[in-house]
Amino acid sequence: MSSGCRCPPRLPRWAPSGRSCASWRAYNGLLETGRRTSKALIVLVALGLPAGCRTRDSADPAILTLGDQAVRRSEFERHVTNLEQQGGTSLDPTVRAALLDRFLEERVVVLEARARGLVSAPSTPEQEEAAARKLLADEGLSGVEVGDEEVATYYQAHPGEFESPETVTLRQILVPTLNEARDVRRRLLKDPHSFPALAQTLSRAPEASAGGLMGRFARGQLPAPLERAAFALAPGQISEPVPTPFGFHVLRLDEKQPSRPPTLEQSRDEIRSRLRREKVDGKIQQFVAGLMARAKVNHEAAESTPHP
Repeated sequence: MSSGCRCPPRLPRWAPSGRSCASWRAYNGLLETGRRTSKALIVLVALGLPAGCRTRDSADPAILTLGDQAVRRSEFERHVTNLEQQGGTSLDPTVRAALLDRFLEERVVVLEARARGLVSAPSTPEQEEAAARKLLADEGLSGVEVGDEEVATYYQAHPGEFESPETVTLRQILVPTLNEARDVRRRLLKDPHSFPALAQTLSRAPEASAGGLMGRFARGQLPAPLERAAFALAPGQISEPVPTPFGFHVLRLDEKQPSRPPTLEQSRDEIRSRLRREKVDGKIQQFVAGLMARAKVNHEAAESTPHP
């Protein structure tokens, strides 16, 4: 055995990213602005390393090299095998190729963390994870600022993005038959103020004891028949009986709030957090791309099938 043989420590298992393989999320909890905290998550794919020392021979070639550190094909094969066992199926070549790109990007961050002395062998999976998180957080957050002018420009360019939806506040009386619903509606038209009392005595809906008060709803929050009837009403108006599988509903619109955009001041914190997250994400992507440009990648060795 060569005296230069290295035994890389075992790395942690991290959850797969929901975004593209080049998209990395910044460290959770480090973005704080004004009254609100913006969190960007670092999400990494599960990694598996062999515990023993490997000789650097042609049977197990390096697929990624950064400085004097290398990732070997056996490490990627172990990772693929773990995922195939979890999914109960073999990965097709297209998925495997995408998985390789993601694996290499994630591994190069860990190698850089080791090179900077953020973690040293022997180390635990938690220490490896913390080192990678710290490295990405430091790189992503360094020098990130969002000025008031940027916030105002974004607000003006996205007028409907922060708009609150139109809402209705409703009461209902639910009865089992159409004749009963028609009778309820006739009584309400004669005395609109009797709605709470009639709901308490006649309605079979859960909110009967509250005078039929259902609450405030935006579009998409009610069954379609009730939504159509509710948003067609004017405040104080009583609906025609509305049939559903539960029976017949008689609605009263107590209040309608039109959709309206918040002011710049009301939106400032949300916009600032959003722009900060975008900047952090962009810096992390650039950082990872820079590491990959410095590294040497042997795609031919990585994509070839190892001999048993």
